[in-house]
Amino acid sequence: MAKEIERAGITIVQMANLVPVAKTTGANRIVPTISIPYPLGDPKTPEEEQWKLRYSRVGDALDALETEIEDQKVFQVS
Repeated sequence: MAKEIERAGITIVQMANLVPVAKTTGANRIVPTISIPYPLGDPKTPEEEQWKLRYSRVGDALDALETEIEDQKVFQVS
C-alpha cells in the first residue's frame, strides 16, 4: 500500500518493526519501531519514558519525510 500512495504523489514513511517485510513490500522510507503489540512504546516502562520514546520515533519519521531519497532507505532511530 505504501508504494501505491507514493505513486499517487504523496510522500509517506512506513514505521515498521519487521523491517525486512517493509523492504520487500516496497516501502521507500522505513523507520524501525519497537515491537508488534507496542510499536511506539513499552507499557512496562514509566509513562515519561514511553512519551520520550514516542516523541523521538515520531520525530525520526518526520525527519524521514523531509529527506530526499533515490532508493529505499531504512532510517536510523535516535
